Amino acid sequence: MPEAPAPTGPRRIGRGLAFGAAAAACGVFVVALGYLIPPAEPAVSTDRLGPDQGETVTEYLGRAHGTLTGPDDGERWALVSFTGYRPAVGLREQVGDIRIGQALYQVPIPRVATPLTAVPTPDSDIALRRSGNDAAWQLADRRGYVGGERAAQVLDVTVARLRDGCACSPGVVVRAPLSRLRELAGRPGIRAVEALPADAVAGRFAVGPLLPDSTDPIGPQPDDGPVPPA
Repeated sequence: MPEAPAPTGPRRIGRGLAFGAAAAACGVFVVALGYLIPPAEPAVSTDRLGPDQGETVTEYLGRAHGTLTGPDDGERWALVSFTGYRPAVGLREQVGDIRIGQALYQVPIPRVATPLTAVPTPDSDIALRRSGNDAAWQLADRRGYVGGERAAQVLDVTVARLRDGCACSPGVVVRAPLSRLRELAGRPGIRAVEALPADAVAGRFAVGPLLPDSTDPIGPQPDDGPVPPA
């Protein structure tokens, strides 16, 4: 893809969407906390969290840091990207007592593209600890819709590893005041924290975390390696 510019704040992608089109797009974009688009509304403005295709890691880290500045201390939705993949049981320890709205999962397999899955997590540590298994169930439900032998093999090994409690979370979506997000950005194991504007609406932003093993320029995962057995 052509190199994307590195803007100083979150991007807003104006799109005309009907509810049915939004539902169909959920296989492409991980949309935080579901779709909440009123049927009568002709268009919405969609924010996005995460690096742009073609952006370098350094550029994204600088841009993410810039979203944490300002005197306003109202609560914001934010993407927290980890330095390494984490298991579901380790997510609470990684971010402290900050509210986690979504746990993100993408099973790391060298040179194999695996699906990104977002699991909404109510304000409950029980739901957070079982979020990896919930991600496995989400993917297992897609098994009948996957075309091609390789894609089916990738899905099978992804589901198996998530059910085994693998360290497969590259990050989480949280909600907290800017001051807490700045503190979080300084914690060990946190690679980046990127906040949305205060007026961002739950259910109307897409998420694509900075993966721990992302290289420059940031782009799609390579998919030319062997798929291990499930």
